[in-house]
Amino acid sequence: MDRPDIDFLIIGAAKCSTTWLHASLQQSPNVFMADGEPHFFSRYYDRGFDWYAEQFPEKRSGLLFGEKSNSYMSEPEAARRIHDAYPQARLVALLRNPTARAYSDYCMLYRRGTVGAEIDDYLDPDRAEFRRFIDDGLYARQLARFLELFPREQLLILIFEEFRRDPQPGLDRLARHLGQPDGSFAPFEGKVKDRAAAMVPRPIRAALKPLRPILDPIRATGPIKALRGLVARQVSYPPFKPELARRLDAYYAADIRDLEALCGRRIDGWHDAATV
Repeated sequence: MDRPDIDFLIIGAAKCSTTWLHASLQQSPNVFMADGEPHFFSRYYDRGFDWYAEQFPEKRSGLLFGEKSNSYMSEPEAARRIHDAYPQARLVALLRNPTARAYSDYCMLYRRGTVGAEIDDYLDPDRAEFRRFIDDGLYARQLARFLELFPREQLLILIFEEFRRDPQPGLDRLARHLGQPDGSFAPFEGKVKDRAAAMVPRPIRAALKPLRPILDPIRATGPIKALRGLVARQVSYPPFKPELARRLDAYYAADIRDLEALCGRRIDGWHDAATV
């Protein structure tokens, strides 16, 4: 099977609303995006291009093919793999204040039960051993791997906070980046993820884990949904202390300056302790 004819890739970053951007683009009749995140060039490269091609239909004239996998920025090998296969592809990076991003990423894994409540052990740059939350926010360092291979004009950098204030200008910039007219993309109005949504408590989820093969196929049925509603509770996340946020701000300061030089402008709101 031939490689799919990919026009663009949303390469990250994680916890920066790339899923919302994916949903916005899927609304366009001129765009086909693979469902979910293939993570092909980062986690599943060994599956080969036959597997990757299965994520896409046969291409028709005028249709843009794209995909979104937020691991491409943080995986060191992804940039070269993408360039080897698609040197002409347009790249899109959606970025968020790295301090706020780190806390959001921590909360996601806390919600899943993957990490504990000792937040300093995960977010303090001087003591964290598990570096995903912290180092995934070093955007300039990560994008440098792509810019060693791709011309600067093939990379569009978008800012999460600007999308949150007014999404349409950013979507129009993206449209022009992909050779489409302004107004081609409209903001997705729904909510794709909700950190405040109720969840089955972690001890119950741990107890039910051996039953997942039985429960997963019927989780959307009425009785299971009703049972879940009886036990689900809102998650209480460890608070993000201002002193910890300031330590992260200091850690990211030099990388933010490098990113601003790359963008050719100051990024408002990224120079003070993050509001989350």
